[in-house]
Amino acid sequence: MNVYISCDMEGTAGVCSWKQCDPGDVHEYPICRRFMSREVRAAVDGAREGGARDVVVNDSHWSMRNLLFDELPSDPGFRVVSGAPKPWSMMQGFDTAADAVFFTGYHAKAGDCATLSHTFSESIYAVYVNGTPCSEALLNAALAGSYGIPLVLITGDSTIVGDVTKAMPWVVGIAVKDAIGFSAINSLTPRAACTAIRSGARDAMQRIERARPFLFDSPFELTIETVGVEHADYIELMPGFTRLGGRSVRFAANEYSLLLQAFIAATRIAAAADPIA
Repeated sequence: MNVYISCDMEGTAGVCSWKQCDPGDVHEYPICRRFMSREVRAAVDGAREGGARDVVVNDSHWSMRNLLFDELPSDPGFRVVSGAPKPWSMMQGFDTAADAVFFTGYHAKAGDCATLSHTFSESIYAVYVNGTPCSEALLNAALAGSYGIPLVLITGDSTIVGDVTKAMPWVVGIAVKDAIGFSAINSLTPRAACTAIRSGARDAMQRIERARPFLFDSPFELTIETVGVEHADYIELMPGFTRLGGRSVRFAANEYSLLLQAFIAATRIAAAADPIA
């Protein structure tokens, strides 16, 4: 069995502020990146206890070079995808050799009343695929699903865990914290979170045969609502996008991978519309 893991940071136990997630912070970020790394290690250890052989982890947060390699396995069957920018962003390194996908440290989507909720970019207000409101987890799970590979584990805040397990009842969800608004939490300790994640990962491996790929129906329609009109101005310049309103654009595709590529590109060009200080 081979497992692919996409790991984020905002959903890590103990994390409640942007400062803790910001690689430029010299005080709290170094502590929280270690918490993140240990949660990933717990997921890897649990996966291997459940029968996984090779594991690929994609560091998917901010600069995408957060994981501490000295906290991770050192054998040849374990690989880390690190650094940014990456063409496939949070799903870089994913391929059809995987038997299952894990998401760790994930967070609620933009607009949710939950801690550090967002979707890929501060320029994005909301994202819909075929009318379904999407988090990073749903967008990424659908890419794996389009190749027939299921998501079987998600860890993070209780909001995203609830959303994902509602959409994909076969997924093992490990909620390591509850939101108290946008910047406060009621959290497990990092050590308790790692214990729960390791057990959940082991259980998730037993669900692979019963799990199903998460899919949207083709043809696919992507709708993006941006934070500002200027963000939509820039996205509209991209071939294939049409303007729906002051802050909304649309893109259609017959292949889901093309839709996700377009979305990733849109988030990057939207950032170029931000005022230069």
